[in-house]
Amino acid sequence: MPRKTDKKTAKAANKTAKKEKSVAASFNGENVSSNKKEAMSLYAQSRFGEKKDDKIIYSIYESLYLLEKKKMEIKEGKKKLKFENLMEIARKKDPNVKTKYIVFKNIRNRGFIVKTALKFGAEFRVYDRGIKPGQDHAKWVLFPVQENSQLTWHDFSAKNRVAHSTKKNLLIGIVDEEEDVTYYEIRWLKP
Repeated sequence: MPRKTDKKTAKAANKTAKKEKSVAASFNGENVSSNKKEAMSLYAQSRFGEKKDDKIIYSIYESLYLLEKKKMEIKEGKKKLKFENLMEIARKKDPNVKTKYIVFKNIRNRGFIVKTALKFGAEFRVYDRGIKPGQDHAKWVLFPVQENSQLTWHDFSAKNRVAHSTKKNLLIGIVDEEEDVTYYEIRWLKP
C-alpha cells in the first residue's frame, strides 16, 4: 500500500511536469529564434540552438525536432506553425530535408548532440554522448543519404576528405524505405 508521502511526491511531480512550458519561438521566413527564459534553459540543459546576442537561434532540424516533441511552439506572425507546415517550408528550400531530418531525429534520440556542419562541408557534426559543444570538439561529421541513392567513389572520397581535414570521423546515415537508419563509420588508418 502506497504511503501518503509517496502520493504527495507524485502529485508534486505531476504539477511540475504540467508547469514545464514549451519554448515560444518565432519564424521570420529564414530561421526560428527565441529570447524566452525556456529557450535559454533548454540551451543550457540540452544545447538546442545557438546563442547569438540575447536570443537562441535554432536550425531547421532542431526546430522540427522540438516542434514534433511538443517542446516548442512556433509562430510566423500571428499564425501558429505545425510540424507539417515547417517541413513543407523547409522542403521548398531543400528537397532532401526529410531524409536529413530522419537522421537528425534518430541520432538525437540516441542521446547525441547534433549541430549543422555546413562550414565544414558536411550536413551535421555529432558530439559523443555526454559532450556538449564548447566542452570538446565533435567526434563525427555526418552525411545522411537515402538507401536508394547512388554514391560514387569520388563522392565518397570527398566526404572522407572533409572528415579527415576537420579531424573527425566520417559517419554516413543511410535511411531505408521504412525510415530506419543504419550508420557506417569510416576512419583513416595508418598501416
